[in-house]
Amino acid sequence: MLTGSVVAWAQENSLDLMIKVENIGSQEGKIRIALYDSEDNFLNKEINAGEVDASLGSVLHKFTNLRPGTYAISLFHDEDGDGKLNSNFMGIPSEPYAFSNNAKGMFGPPDFDECKFEITNTREITIRF
Repeated sequence: MLTGSVVAWAQENSLDLMIKVENIGSQEGKIRIALYDSEDNFLNKEINAGEVDASLGSVLHKFTNLRPGTYAISLFHDEDGDGKLNSNFMGIPSEPYAFSNNAKGMFGPPDFDECKFEITNTREITIRF
């Protein structure tokens, strides 16, 4: 009987996060999405990552089996499909990128506090380039 209780608890605490990415300017390449669960890991070590083919306008991506908690997202449009966020000679990204809460950084990326959001149940968020 204990096994059934553990399975029921896991199912109740297994949440989905649907991410809608809007304002995509071309259908070339992929949208690459990284999910973080702490300030220490933010932009260094994602807990989950995904990709979806770019599509003019918007795309959807779903993370599954998440626990309730605090998360943040970074994403970029890998227009040339090389798997990395390209930048110019000054280190400024040359491909579109965005963060949860549509946070914008000053002289660099925003910090975790600007990007974080809570998941207490299955939900959808929208991020715009």
